[in-house]
Amino acid sequence: MAGHSQFANIMHRKGKQDAKRSKLFSKLAREITVAAKLGLPDPNMNARLRAAIIAARVENMPKDNIDRAIKKAAGADGENYDEIRYEGYGPGGVALIVEALTDNRNRTASDVRSYFTKAGGNLAETGAVSFMFDRVGVVEYDVDKGTPDAMLEAALEAGADDCLSSEDGHEFVCAAENLAEVTKALEALLGEARKSSLVWRPQNSIAVDDETGEKLMRLVDTLDDHDDVQHVYANFELSDALMAKLAG
Repeated sequence: MAGHSQFANIMHRKGKQDAKRSKLFSKLAREITVAAKLGLPDPNMNARLRAAIIAARVENMPKDNIDRAIKKAAGADGENYDEIRYEGYGPGGVALIVEALTDNRNRTASDVRSYFTKAGGNLAETGAVSFMFDRVGVVEYDVDKGTPDAMLEAALEAGADDCLSSEDGHEFVCAAENLAEVTKALEALLGEARKSSLVWRPQNSIAVDDETGEKLMRLVDTLDDHDDVQHVYANFELSDALMAKLAG
């Protein structure tokens, strides 16, 4: 999408209306609980949990909510969530990857499939589109952390593969398996990261016309609004005119 990192989750949760904050907190809490269940409940010993807590802090999620989500992982009566990845094609043949945490696979699969169908797309088999993306780690910092040149030096020192700087901030990119190590190294150099996560990075982006772009954004918004959907990634690029229209 023009003007935005191609690595970013295209939902752009920041800036969403307060009416959606409760739903956002619920999704963040679900990720914290799952991360704590899969590893130790100590964020210093559990990279995924640490990343989930950082994401929650960025969205100003209350500390009590975070602590509750961690404790929930230890409870015998806590919900069990399955991690599922859906892949499909949207309008214009655009590839989409949808990541979900669900306690009901049939419900979530049925809902996601119907969203794709109503948008004029179709859900595909796992692996059908993910080969067009790379699974990478991304560590984000605010733009005031330093110049692009200084950030490139920090990337080399921390073992990251690259650093992409824009007016939105600095994004350090690394191999997925090195995310925890690179995050720690960067935090030693630059302080706590704004975000640290594994993402699906499109190898190439498809420019779409505005009509198709609007259909795609409606599909993304519908998917994002589902309680079980955590992340949506796609390989399309919107025109500057449509970006401005959507922003307005």
